[in-house]
Amino acid sequence: MPLLKVQNIFYSVEVKGARKEHAGILLNVSFEVEQGEILGICGESGGGKSTLAKVIAGIIKPNSGEIIFNSINDYTKEKDRLVQILFQNHGEILNPFRKVQSIIDEVLKINGVDKKNIEMERNKILNSVGFEKELYDRRGYQLSGGEQQRAALARLLAVNPSLLILDEPFSAQDVESQIKLIRLFKQLNKEFNLTMICISHDLRILKNLSERIIILKDGEIVESGKTTEVFNKPKEAYTKFLLSAEALNLTYEELQTSSKI
Repeated sequence: MPLLKVQNIFYSVEVKGARKEHAGILLNVSFEVEQGEILGICGESGGGKSTLAKVIAGIIKPNSGEIIFNSINDYTKEKDRLVQILFQNHGEILNPFRKVQSIIDEVLKINGVDKKNIEMERNKILNSVGFEKELYDRRGYQLSGGEQQRAALARLLAVNPSLLILDEPFSAQDVESQIKLIRLFKQLNKEFNLTMICISHDLRILKNLSERIIILKDGEIVESGKTTEVFNKPKEAYTKFLLSAEALNLTYEELQTSSKI
């Protein structure tokens, strides 16, 4: 039985103007996520990826459709524990004026971890994300961007979520840092049996991380399948564009225009 079912999700926003109109952001989106898998969601900016993440986490409500989590279609009361999101701006997850150690300890206490076990659990979690012990007493503003990201990730893991959503975790990072992060996410997936959804505009990264891929364009799923199948035998023109033009600074519309010249 799937851990997560996303069924016929439609989400729109009102467009300001003379007439009361709505713009569709997500259009009849449906898919499933199995327990313990890493699912990749790819597409250009503005395609609805981050909105979909917020809908799954219960941060925003869709106009129609259902999110069924572990066979429960109303998990509102538990959403903060069940689903966690590592946002692109991970600095917002950390209080810049609190020590990392204190932040993690507080989450563990809220989650009911016995006082005598908090230090052991905190050290285990911070060690699992590669956070150096000499940084435990640093405050958020004293950390580098990479250190902040790992501390933020540790805070989310301390909640003990069933699903972790990664929203563009590889942006603004060099290749070496991206490789280290891929290894880290794979390690956490195995160590905690943690189900993950990774949102990225970079198919190359998702090829090395996810088992299945969903291609999202203008709020619609245009292709999905096992990662190897999508890469070896893409069916849709948009997928072929993403695969062939990653190194080019062209949009899909620009590619279509240039192909007609």
